[in-house]
Amino acid sequence: MPVSEGEPVFLPLSLDQQMGAAALQRLCGPDNSFIKRIETSYNVRFLGQPGNWHIEGDHCAAAAQAMLRLQAQLVQHGELNNVDIEGVLKDDVTASDVLPVATDVLMAGRRRISGKTANQRAYLKAIQSKTLTLAVGPAGSGKTYLAVAAAVAAMNNNRVERIILTRPAVEAGERLGFLPGDMQQKVDPYLRPLFDALADMLGTERMSALLEQGKIEIAPLAYMRGRTLNDAFIILDEAQNTTREQMKMFLTRLGFGACMVVTGDVTQVDLPRHQHSGLLHALQVLERVPDIGICRLSASDVVRHRLVEQIVNAYEADENV
Repeated sequence: MPVSEGEPVFLPLSLDQQMGAAALQRLCGPDNSFIKRIETSYNVRFLGQPGNWHIEGDHCAAAAQAMLRLQAQLVQHGELNNVDIEGVLKDDVTASDVLPVATDVLMAGRRRISGKTANQRAYLKAIQSKTLTLAVGPAGSGKTYLAVAAAVAAMNNNRVERIILTRPAVEAGERLGFLPGDMQQKVDPYLRPLFDALADMLGTERMSALLEQGKIEIAPLAYMRGRTLNDAFIILDEAQNTTREQMKMFLTRLGFGACMVVTGDVTQVDLPRHQHSGLLHALQVLERVPDIGICRLSASDVVRHRLVEQIVNAYEADENV
């Protein structure tokens, strides 16, 4: 339903008092997940006791109507699931209209992060407006760092409940099964660039606390199989080293309320010669799928320290002699 310009900032919403505690719990969803989904979609907050709320936000009337429609579905069917809540939101065009507007500057923990080039700014906007974003570009072009910044900002704004980081472990011809140590010790070296970005934005202490709480999860790509990842910001880094089968498996893990970013450098494929890159294949087959953003960064998007730039130029000049 359309929302008027003069909509109140606070709106009371009291449901049928005959609803029992069990029915009210089903309406709110597991761990209040349905409430959180409506809050995210309409950029509002539900305050007060369940069933006797005050809704805060510019689109509180639309959020109240969504909750009433959800209650009607519960009365009719006796149960609710993620499909029901997504259906209620999809039926109301207002929900898509009030999603957070893509911005050039993200508050990622203790950092203000912005794209330095036009391509980087377009990449950030794609991440914020698309459910799935594929980004390719050379090392140093910002594809991984900006993805992590968007993930931290999304969690800070309660758009997602956790961040999941994964990377295929094929670098230097090594396989996880033949490396010493437990899973954490095996995976850490492969995810170190992601950890470095998180530590830069959050600080080591807060990053460690979020890891302990399960708000940030690291996992090898193989451990994604069989899972459905809801309300999460999922980053697959070094995706050029996935096979077609691995890429399809990963992409189909996407759940409700989730956002996914896939990054890679298609010039640095370390797969055996007989295997084709899943990232290259995905770029071809998903190019025209709605709600998927494809961003291509280039050498012109690499932002280096001034001295590093001079060192690289000196080496390139020497190699051309």
